[in-house]
Amino acid sequence: MAEYNHRKVEQDWQRFWEKNQTYKTEADASRPKYYVLDMFPYPSGAGLHVGHPLGYIASDIFSRYKRLKGFNVLHPMGFDSFGLPAEQYAIQTGQHPAVTTERNITRYIEQLKNIGFSYDWSREVRTSDPGFYKWTQWIFMELFRSWYNNDTDRDGGPKAEPIETLIAQFEQNGNQSVNAPCDEATPMFTAEQWKAMSEREQYEITLKYRLTYVADAVVNWCPALGTVLANDEVKDGVSERGGYPVEQKKMRQWMMRITAYADRLLQGLDQIDWSESLKEQQRNWIGKSVGAEVTFQIENKKETIKVYTTRVDTIYGVTFMVLAPEHELVPDLTTPEQREAVEAYVNAAKLRSERDRMADVKTVSGVFTGSYVINPFNGEKVPIWLADYVLAGYGTGAVMAVPSGDQRDWTFATYFGLPIVRILDAQKDLDTQADATKEGRYVNSGIINGLTFQEAIPVLIQFLEEKEIGKAKTNYRLRDAVFSRQRYWGEPVPVYYKEGLPYLIDESDLPLELPAVDKYLPTETGEPPLGRAENWTYTDGYEYELSTMPGWAGSSWYWYRYMDPQNQHEFASKEAVDYWRDVDLYIGGSEHATGHLLYSRFWNKFLKDRGYVPEEEPFKKLVNQGMIQGRSNFVYRVKESVGEDKAPVFVSAGLLESADWPDLAVTALHVDVNIVNNDILDIEAFRKSRPDLTESPDGIPAEFMLEDGKYLCGAEIEKMSKSKYNVVNPDDIVERYGADVLRLYEMFLGPLEQAKPWNTNGIDGVYRFIRKFWRLFYEETSTGESNWIVSDEAPTPAELKSLHKTIKKTQEDIEAMSFNTTVPAFMVCVNELTSLKCNKRAILQDLVVLLSPFAPHITEELWAALGNEPGTVTQTSFPTFEEKYLVEDAFEYPIQINGKVRTTISFAIDRAPTEIEKEVLANETVQKWLEGKSPKKVVVVPKRIVNVVV
Repeated sequence: MAEYNHRKVEQDWQRFWEKNQTYKTEADASRPKYYVLDMFPYPSGAGLHVGHPLGYIASDIFSRYKRLKGFNVLHPMGFDSFGLPAEQYAIQTGQHPAVTTERNITRYIEQLKNIGFSYDWSREVRTSDPGFYKWTQWIFMELFRSWYNNDTDRDGGPKAEPIETLIAQFEQNGNQSVNAPCDEATPMFTAEQWKAMSEREQYEITLKYRLTYVADAVVNWCPALGTVLANDEVKDGVSERGGYPVEQKKMRQWMMRITAYADRLLQGLDQIDWSESLKEQQRNWIGKSVGAEVTFQIENKKETIKVYTTRVDTIYGVTFMVLAPEHELVPDLTTPEQREAVEAYVNAAKLRSERDRMADVKTVSGVFTGSYVINPFNGEKVPIWLADYVLAGYGTGAVMAVPSGDQRDWTFATYFGLPIVRILDAQKDLDTQADATKEGRYVNSGIINGLTFQEAIPVLIQFLEEKEIGKAKTNYRLRDAVFSRQRYWGEPVPVYYKEGLPYLIDESDLPLELPAVDKYLPTETGEPPLGRAENWTYTDGYEYELSTMPGWAGSSWYWYRYMDPQNQHEFASKEAVDYWRDVDLYIGGSEHATGHLLYSRFWNKFLKDRGYVPEEEPFKKLVNQGMIQGRSNFVYRVKESVGEDKAPVFVSAGLLESADWPDLAVTALHVDVNIVNNDILDIEAFRKSRPDLTESPDGIPAEFMLEDGKYLCGAEIEKMSKSKYNVVNPDDIVERYGADVLRLYEMFLGPLEQAKPWNTNGIDGVYRFIRKFWRLFYEETSTGESNWIVSDEAPTPAELKSLHKTIKKTQEDIEAMSFNTTVPAFMVCVNELTSLKCNKRAILQDLVVLLSPFAPHITEELWAALGNEPGTVTQTSFPTFEEKYLVEDAFEYPIQINGKVRTTISFAIDRAPTEIEKEVLANETVQKWLEGKSPKKVVVVPKRIVNVVV
């Protein structure tokens, strides 16, 4: 073969892999398993840009490496194919989301195969495939059929159990001894009272304990989109998609009782190999705190308000109470004279997202309701205010405000002129700020005056419990997850309603498939899009649930489906799950640190409780890849050159920095990076692609002020996006340089977990490396042909040293996922072997195997050319590192004469110092510098230096 032809080689091997199913994986009990998983992508219409494959390349290198180390590797790929973007496109075009999703997936698969990933495509899954979401619906049903038993003396600890075991407890003892999370408004009853209930009443009681249930919840409601949005779909009070206003609204929703697993979700973090920063994000999101619940009586009313506090010791410093604007008691607490102000404040708060309200610590706002509560410890009246920094979904939606100990309360009290009471003798500077100290002794604090913090807490808790107005309590910031979306393009919830109560459909009726609708919008009466389906009812005409599941439903268990994707009878067989067990390495973006990873861990723990899976945690090791940022290019247009009869003038970047440049203002405009090479603009391509910029309104062509005949663009690092014209399509890179070069270059850019800029300018070095590697095997003749030059000669020590140094480095770097340092090691090795004119099979064959995880196409080609069976480089073994080849057999000694190095002489490592001294003194160069004098002393430092003192 002549000069390396990446297009032909890569296409040939991709066809070979597909035809021979090279990467197809089966369970094999005789080999250890290793499961490598990528966070599967949502298939957008834009396809992949060069930033997307970064994590996929890393996981593919690791998968190929583990195969070479003897592991049976499961490395699958699929698509998270339900989602709001496809639905919005359907609303705009009338095209069914399934059609656009299928088209997008086809494009993604084409791009992924073009990069040479070793995915087992026979295991591909799609969350929108009824064959997949049948089992998402089944897991939902199992959650509905389960409750969480908190008793720690049963079967080794708290866990989910079938609802039948709860009913059995009701039948024996009622619910007075049941220790389980449930709805707050759950009545207490005896076994006799349970048995006296009707079947419907008993069923309603069980609904209060199930792990998925219906409840009123405050949600992000987007009227324009007609749906609830997740927190990460809302930015600055508007929908991320479309920029529509979002308001806080209480709605009837399906919920998941993830809070039952809060403590286990915390404990499990200690058992997994994740970064500490990622674990800390999860700990903060779960937000465990130990405190007390206190009941405040509303003045002149029978209702009470419960408050959770981690500082019950500050109870005597409470000078006002703050409720969330959405709190259910607000209408009853608002006095007539305050009603107009309260309603205006509540309506304004609806337009701000929870995230915005929590993050805004500078703005002080609030409104007095006109009502009061009574402090249960001192009987004092405490005014009730509303403020949007309190959220209905956190704790009880009420905060006892202690301005002397909490800065936000202090700021609020100072702004509205409310009292600030000192409660500890160690508190300082309360006229300028709050002091949250726990030091000193309590003052102005009734029954705890004179006590320390440690002494005060048990006294206060005892008082609360004796008076039955509170108790010690552990609380979590984590809330039960909203599991409803008022959308079309999602999994139907397998539920129907009978006399207003939810019931599961029969398992034999799964999957409950999405029905046809005339539009993908809510109905005219405000029902979700599924309300448009004609004759879509269950047996006997019962109505189905009209909301669909959220985007995270299918992604909360999908890794199990890869284990057994064609199974029609189970989500995965016991044999498959027992073999693959869990994910050994999971790679994906840090944006999923809380949502996806928490829900996945929750569902996994539930499936473990119910005996369906063997592992408590789904992902042993997790790595977040950094973002590849775009390198934007800019052209500079003179502002004065814009107008009807003016030719636009563009000035080369270097001229703007010149002292000769006249003082004219310019506008920096993004230009497509794909028509810029080494910051030099292709002017004709620019003219063709952007006539709106390169011509005046009446067609006068632009003028370009050049440097040395070229137009140089400016550059800046930004997020890669279409609007910045800095998106680089991997297909273009593969076409021009090859997939192997793309893979190597993305690893070469920097540490996997750090953000780094994409710069196509730097790819040429990797491109040259691939060709230099090729030339170790082939020599081009004067006629343009190539001769195979590999020989079977024995390698030299220098060649073995270079190879084994690279084996050691490659293995260490891949295990540490330091791929960016492996690529330079390959370059050094190839340079060394080129200098040594190495063409030895014993060296080159091992080097091919070393490089194969990074550059699979060229190494497959060379592996076959070396005489091995085609397509078997993945089935060979990773080369064995041998330390002996790195042991030096000689050392180059610097020879000093009176402290100055005058020459160097090489000696065997084991040469005796007396022999070294004798040979040094006999050396011609040393004799010259001695000038016939006898040395006073000769110092030989083994493997360091020889110093001759005259």
